[in-house]
Amino acid sequence: MQLDGVNCIVTGGASGIGEAIVKRFLAEGACVVAVDRDSERLGRLAEGASGADRLSTAIGSVDDEAFATKTVEELCDTGHAPDCIVTAAAISIGGAAADTAESAWDEVFSVNAKGTFIWCKAVLPHFVRRRKGAIITLASQLALSGGRGNASYIAAKGAVISLTRSIALDYAADGIRANVLVPGAIDTPMLRRSFARNADPAGAESRSVARHPLGRLGTAAEVAAAAVFLASSESSFTTGALLPVDGGWLAA
Repeated sequence: MQLDGVNCIVTGGASGIGEAIVKRFLAEGACVVAVDRDSERLGRLAEGASGADRLSTAIGSVDDEAFATKTVEELCDTGHAPDCIVTAAAISIGGAAADTAESAWDEVFSVNAKGTFIWCKAVLPHFVRRRKGAIITLASQLALSGGRGNASYIAAKGAVISLTRSIALDYAADGIRANVLVPGAIDTPMLRRSFARNADPAGAESRSVARHPLGRLGTAAEVAAAAVFLASSESSFTTGALLPVDGGWLAA
């Protein structure tokens, strides 16, 4: 097991990519704290996950700094200081720039960009003190290639990339690694909601599939497999990197 004895926090752990990462990390021997605002889904995850004896949950909004700080400090106080954090929490509202309300822009940035910043900020002092730690953030292939009809999400994911690379440089001398997973279109509830916003959901899905040279959507489990690598000692010389799990989207 690649993560035996590793303590991990996964935000957005109740669904989609975050849920898949929680399950895979547990399978690899990690102790995991799944963070999400959806208490019902967190409860189902805790009941059904293999290795649930190593899973705990924290219910709250990822853009609440007091919640993040309290969660991390409680883990440290109980002897389970985190070794790794994965910031998978995200939302997508959709809309081109001129069609995006300021409130929608702020909401997307608050969860996707600010939420990433807050949780990285919460763990960094503990990582620095212990002179080790792995940060894995979740961006999107759209932050690098661009895309239509989702300006706030794409911009926020671009901010995640810039933040992560800054952290990688600022804290490399402290033994901390920070890397970005860059998924393509992954078959998750959030992607399905994105397709549903289109006047022709089936057509939107077909166009998305066609953009991937591998000819299909990705799975959350495939992203989780890449997260295991970045969380493990196998990536000990990897920091500031962008790891695409995108079916060839960025190469096409």
